[in-house]
Amino acid sequence: MDYLTIPFSVDDIWWLEAFIDDWFFVIALALFVVELLRYAFKKQITRNLLGDSVTNFITLGLFMLLVSFVALAYIAVFFFVYDNFKLVELPPTLWTIGCCIILADLAYYWEHRFLHKNGFAWATHTVHHSSPHFNISVAYRHGPLDWLFPLFFYLPLALLGFHPFIILLAEVIVQVYQTLLHTETVKKLPRPIETIFNTPSHHRVHHARNTQYLDKNYAGIFIIWDRLFGTFAKEEEKVKYGVYPQLNSVNPIKVFFSGYIKLVQQISTVSSWADKFRLLYKPPLWAWQQTQQKKNSESN
Repeated sequence: MDYLTIPFSVDDIWWLEAFIDDWFFVIALALFVVELLRYAFKKQITRNLLGDSVTNFITLGLFMLLVSFVALAYIAVFFFVYDNFKLVELPPTLWTIGCCIILADLAYYWEHRFLHKNGFAWATHTVHHSSPHFNISVAYRHGPLDWLFPLFFYLPLALLGFHPFIILLAEVIVQVYQTLLHTETVKKLPRPIETIFNTPSHHRVHHARNTQYLDKNYAGIFIIWDRLFGTFAKEEEKVKYGVYPQLNSVNPIKVFFSGYIKLVQQISTVSSWADKFRLLYKPPLWAWQQTQQKKNSESN
């Protein structure tokens, strides 16, 4: 087991992170082509599907454009905490990298859960959920502030003593794994895998707007987090994808900003300043209930 403690240089970690990040996108594109062939074979290719897929990659481009302005500051925050407040200094080895990936996956679970429970955060994450389709391209459907919220949940890893480049590597690995889950091609995997790991079946549930599936399966790599914290649901009823109400648009600009446009509209229609503020931190279900109550009172 000595190989688990062999030290890596920081340059090795940075190179590995860049290699995975760059080349996996090429692999994902190849997998998307396979999915398109599957759609064609089943005669399921539509103009909306193609338009939605193009929109997904355009939102990725818009997201990367925004990230290019904040990337250095994002990394700098991790280094500031690591250099000044780390509890211990953990050397970059396979052992610490493995531990960091597990802890990053746990951090991702809570970040993802937060995105679904906070109005301001949901306004960016809803973009990812707004597609009525489910394929690899949907994994790249981003909102404008998707880069912001991970910072607060991964930052404690720097405080624990993980080097920022190890944390970034762990982030990339969790995201790469998540990307592979966006498919209908893979049905269900053997039971031990379905029990421990997040799978396409589990993630289809997460993207559903079916009532029984709402706010379930937040996991990144390990579905055990959902089983442990009571947010697991098994895929049983046929999944209906998207959000409520449906966005019904393949305009990439409209899709990219749809969550915050909707949030501003909700705030503008509420008269109480207390409720305006609540829309920023209450879960989207609360906002929907308020809308329904208003409609019911107006009809009466």
